[in-house]
Amino acid sequence: METNTEENRQQDEAEKEMPPTEDLMREHGVLKRILLIYEDVEKRLKGEKGYDPYLINPVILHTASIARNFIENYHQRLEENYVFPKFIHETQYVDLVRVLQEQHEAARRLTDMIRQSAISPTSYHWRERAQFAHTLNQYIHMYEPHEAREDTVLFPAFREMVGGDEFKRLGEQFEEIEEKMFGKNGFKRIVNQVAQLEKSLGIYELAQFTPLFIK
Repeated sequence: METNTEENRQQDEAEKEMPPTEDLMREHGVLKRILLIYEDVEKRLKGEKGYDPYLINPVILHTASIARNFIENYHQRLEENYVFPKFIHETQYVDLVRVLQEQHEAARRLTDMIRQSAISPTSYHWRERAQFAHTLNQYIHMYEPHEAREDTVLFPAFREMVGGDEFKRLGEQFEEIEEKMFGKNGFKRIVNQVAQLEKSLGIYELAQFTPLFIK
């Protein structure tokens, strides 16, 4: 029991000391896994894999709920409230920030469309399924380069721009906001939820993504 308490204490300390950009990048890991779920469902809607709306629709609704609550209402808000304004104030990467902000708004609209398409657990006509697949593809197509540009351009520049003390305070503030919104160990619970959704689609095991010629 004491060991578990010590492990929890060490984990809490590690998270409090996590740099804000590292925190944002691990959240991008959750987003990448959401995109993998959307990609799998897109294939099912297009007839490339088996499609059962009574399985797929609840998975999509749950995934879209995580996208809305964790990515759009939490992760994106951190960027909009604490990262983007710094670049605007310093007049650096202003055009990039503008595009990223526009894509945040587009993500919210696309999530509304995805949730609406998944509400009724009935079979779709081919045209409706194609439109649903297209909406998922738009989300994937936008967010793959979006998060890559943030990870490789914006976040490194932010690290250089912000002083050490302020950087540390931001990391602590991000953790406080996360705990307030999702509870203690909230990130771990979100990851576990995503893992369960992957398992329900049969895409959890990492080995399946290894090219066959390597095995």
